[in-house]
Amino acid sequence: MTQINIPTWITVSRLLGVPIVLIALLDPTDVRRWISVVAFVIFAGTDWLDGYLARRLNQVTELGKFLDPLVDKLLVLAPLMALVGMGIVPAWGVFLILARELTISGWRVNPTFQNGAVPGAGMWGKVKTVVQIVAIALLLAPLSGIWPAVGVLLFWVAVVLTWVSGLLYLRPAKPSAVG
Repeated sequence: MTQINIPTWITVSRLLGVPIVLIALLDPTDVRRWISVVAFVIFAGTDWLDGYLARRLNQVTELGKFLDPLVDKLLVLAPLMALVGMGIVPAWGVFLILARELTISGWRVNPTFQNGAVPGAGMWGKVKTVVQIVAIALLLAPLSGIWPAVGVLLFWVAVVLTWVSGLLYLRPAKPSAVG
């Protein structure tokens, strides 16, 4: 049985951000939108912290590699759904993200994938996550001027990066050169 270590507990604690963000957006006044932004950014920031600690403390586990992206998906998709409800982003754009995320999650739990080892996120997956977080934070914030347009632009960049990173994740690994 896998023992849950500190980085994995931090990953699981990130789930607390989902209801906080969603409850704040039930009545999306400016103050509540700012509360959702602050909560979202804090909990999204723990993604970096758990990864850093796992590597630093040499506590990278298969459970952590599985849970981390799953929790990230929940933390990202919940506010995106709220943004659909608020009329800020279109549902079909969020569906494109959801479809990719479900596909990759299904691929990760496939027991024959890499002899049962759960592959970690690649560079493109990490870039995708950062762009998603920045886009969501900008779209949740009650900003004026150019910022809402920047948020929408980053949302679409995130949709493209989500699919690019997914396709790169699914492509077959190149055999290493024998030298």
